[in-house]
Amino acid sequence: MLSAQRRDAAIPELQSWAKQIVERVDPAVAVTVEFDSDSNTFLLRLAKDARVLIFRLSQGQVHTDGREAECERTVNRKIKDLWNLI
Repeated sequence: MLSAQRRDAAIPELQSWAKQIVERVDPAVAVTVEFDSDSNTFLLRLAKDARVLIFRLSQGQVHTDGREAECERTVNRKIKDLWNLI
């Protein structure tokens, strides 16, 4: 479980978690996390120079035990996708 907190209260924990992953892979990538109440998902925004990639993590991914590795793989894959943006 990435956070036991719900909705906006989970943002600081997710932000810290995502930042740790990003810094290991590419310290030049900035990451922000927001909660979208319309879709009940967490929006993660990766930015490097003029490139920006936005993706979502569901509440199920964030609040279910044992899905941390899956979420980390997703963030790592999205960083690589960001590198490949033209």
